[in-house]
Amino acid sequence: MRLRTPLALLGAALLVLAGPPLLTPGSGADTGTQIPGLRFMVPNTPGGGYDITARTAAKDAEDAGLTHNIEVFNLPGAGGTVGLTRLVGEHGNGKLAMSMGLGVVGAARSNDSPKTLADTTPIARLTEEQDVVVVAKDSPYKTIEDLIDAWKKNPGKMPVGGGSSPGGPDHIAPMLMARAAGIEPKKVNYVPFDGGGELLASILGNKVAFGVSGVGEYLDQIRSGELRLLAVTGPKRVKGLDGPTLKESGYDVNFTNWRGIVAPPGLSEAEREKLTGLVEKLHKSEQWQKSMKRNGWEDAFATGDEFGDFLKAQDKRVVSVLKELGL
Repeated sequence: MRLRTPLALLGAALLVLAGPPLLTPGSGADTGTQIPGLRFMVPNTPGGGYDITARTAAKDAEDAGLTHNIEVFNLPGAGGTVGLTRLVGEHGNGKLAMSMGLGVVGAARSNDSPKTLADTTPIARLTEEQDVVVVAKDSPYKTIEDLIDAWKKNPGKMPVGGGSSPGGPDHIAPMLMARAAGIEPKKVNYVPFDGGGELLASILGNKVAFGVSGVGEYLDQIRSGELRLLAVTGPKRVKGLDGPTLKESGYDVNFTNWRGIVAPPGLSEAEREKLTGLVEKLHKSEQWQKSMKRNGWEDAFATGDEFGDFLKAQDKRVVSVLKELGL
């Protein structure tokens, strides 16, 4: 009995020591796309483009049976850089992802953020979409020509609202529009909001002369007549909406925004592949394809190094455009 007892204890100890690695997340013990406890951060207020993208992706992933109980939460502030800093601080957390886009690229630059997207793990670019130029239904501006005629007379007295910080898409789009109309960008009175949801109340309340935001954020309000669509910023009209492109209206602007997903730094290869695999299956799902069509989003899917290289190019793009505009 004395001999067998130490051997039994040694065997139990070895089992305890051997057990935990088999249960470590990302070790390959689990398979498929299920990521229990997955959280999806939105770095701006509810109702904005990042929020709509994240909540749509979470619902579609669950409806397609890819994973379950994804928690979507908002952490707004400083154009998305508060959320970015939190994400980078979650080093090695394979159960956290963040919805983002060109706005976060610009905000990291304009806010001189100590953390940038180069500090994250790129997962996927999902969509591309146009911005819309909108006014409240009772606005005196009936057409894009009406708006720009008034804007040219006194640009400083006509506040322009956008759902992103300086350097973000809703800032760059009206600046390009101003330049095309012969207005010096430095004279534009741009008022930043933390996402399209926060901006909406100011447009409806005529606190700003007009607003610029992603088409998917304001589709319902445009279709219901609460907002009047004056123009879209991209290369072609948005199907189902009665609004010209800026280019066909005589203003040489062709601008689109995009949205994607990044994760914290320090993920294992298995954790990164698990997140990427989930998003790849989501992209192919019938649910997501229907959501893109419903929200007016164009497919711009890219993962891994391709998306990482794209992020680097976008950072250079923001710097280049702001210098070109004298901003």
